[in-house]
Amino acid sequence: MPEMSGRLPDAFIEELLSRTDIVDVIERRVSLKRAGNEWHALCPFHDEKSPSFTVSPTKQFYHCFGCGAHGSAIGFMMQFEGLEFRDAVEDLAKAAGMQVPQAEGAPRQRPRTGLFEMMERASDWFQSQLKAHPPAVEYLKQRGLNGEICAEYGIGYAPAGWDGLMKALGGDDTRDGLLRRAGLLSDGNKGSYDKFRDRVIFPIHDRRGRVIAFGGRAISDDGPKYLNSPETELFHKGRELYGLYLARKRGRLDSVLVVEGYMDVVALAQFGFGNAVATLGTATTPDQAGLLLRATDTVVYCFDGDEAGRKAAWKALRATLPRLSGGKQARFLFLPDGEDPDSMVRKLGQEKFEKLLGFAQPLSDFFFDHLTAEVDMESLDGRAKLVQLARPYLDTLPAGVFRDMMMERLESLARYHLRDSGAARKARPDAPKPRPVKEQARTPMRLALAHLVQNPALGQAAGDLADLLGSDMAGADLLLELVDICRERPNMTTAQMLESLRSHPSHDHLAKLAIWDLPGDGETSAREFLDAIDRLRLKRVEEALAALPRIIDQDDGQKADYMTLQRQAAALKDRLRGRGK
Repeated sequence: MPEMSGRLPDAFIEELLSRTDIVDVIERRVSLKRAGNEWHALCPFHDEKSPSFTVSPTKQFYHCFGCGAHGSAIGFMMQFEGLEFRDAVEDLAKAAGMQVPQAEGAPRQRPRTGLFEMMERASDWFQSQLKAHPPAVEYLKQRGLNGEICAEYGIGYAPAGWDGLMKALGGDDTRDGLLRRAGLLSDGNKGSYDKFRDRVIFPIHDRRGRVIAFGGRAISDDGPKYLNSPETELFHKGRELYGLYLARKRGRLDSVLVVEGYMDVVALAQFGFGNAVATLGTATTPDQAGLLLRATDTVVYCFDGDEAGRKAAWKALRATLPRLSGGKQARFLFLPDGEDPDSMVRKLGQEKFEKLLGFAQPLSDFFFDHLTAEVDMESLDGRAKLVQLARPYLDTLPAGVFRDMMMERLESLARYHLRDSGAARKARPDAPKPRPVKEQARTPMRLALAHLVQNPALGQAAGDLADLLGSDMAGADLLLELVDICRERPNMTTAQMLESLRSHPSHDHLAKLAIWDLPGDGETSAREFLDAIDRLRLKRVEEALAALPRIIDQDDGQKADYMTLQRQAAALKDRLRGRGK
């Protein structure tokens, strides 16, 4: 049994899930309706008209029969909120009044609690300074921002002096040290000074809503137009998106609009587009693309139509391609020269800007338009060059319908059947082939495993399974491992068991068995489980009988073994008949 769940001790994860009611966690985010012993809802992870999303209080487990989403309260937080494992655990632990322990085997880190508190205090101070400096307020009014939207996004102001923040929040080695760790101080020949000066300040939040960094927009001509916090132990700009936390707070995101600047995000929100986020002065990274596609099914990248904007769009496409699975899609909107989302939404208004978004180019069109512009499509050499350019990108796409259709489009443009050629097979020898989805047969082994996952207390009734040791029967080792787990902790829920096995090679298989429809009452469930176990024992005995020589060729020892096995087989068959099978 694994010692860890996501690098945290199993005992802690089990205790956390025992204090967490998955119904409460999901009901705060999704409208649930009781249906017998379970709760049903429209799935928050895909569009549907009839509820197929089920939450089981007994198993502490959710499952969607439409899209296959499933898991514990931790898994739901990760999927719904777009959190990493530890972040999801920390959120649930906070609600349960628990302290998350240091991860086993992880290098010990300095406590970050004081650092988050300092970031919040700095954000509050910047906001207080905005109110105290009319020129900064006037600048924001000239940019068309009202007080309500500035308050919602926590916009503040860093005064022009050298050490206003340091005087307000520093003053001793501990506080100055926190300011420095937070990236709020710079060092020069004459000592430390405020990093942000005479700038409108935009706080940057992590996925849990904590302030982790700031962006500053100059309101004078001194220094760079935009200045971001440096990389710190809290902030890694390639892993965060400005505005994502606030966008997710508004509810389910049918789409996310990705822009380049803080002001674009805030202006769009003021005009009703609360789904806008911004990269943090970098090209879209793979981590950011992953965040986006965990938060929504549709990403719309909005860039300037000039050469720099199209280069940024191409980098975003490259980061996005490997993550386009399960119906995820991306589109690209290019604005006229000299325009940005801030100026366009003010010029057009909400309704016309919404229509403009409808003209966003599908990723497939942008991809092939970009590459065909680089070659001569009228020549054989040019079409061969197109294949050479496109294949490395298409090979990063997850297997599925979209990848197949992109390959067909490339074949059509190149006038060449790639997948029928030896070259294509050689280029991607490990390409997975789609297989028809078949319902798993209810074999005795799968039934035994399914009952254990759904009702760990049954492990006590399994009896002595020593006769299965050393068996080459598929699943025997997993069954023995699961029985040991269930005997150690018979009161665990399905969710607790699966979380303890999160890194186990058979985790996904067991998760599928966790949603099998099994007999509801305890007596019938126990009988079906014991029947499955006895059928496995019988199979093992019959295999041993088949391995013996013919009776006529047996020596005395083999005859004794044969008779013993025959008696065992007869006893198992009697037991099965006695249960009504």
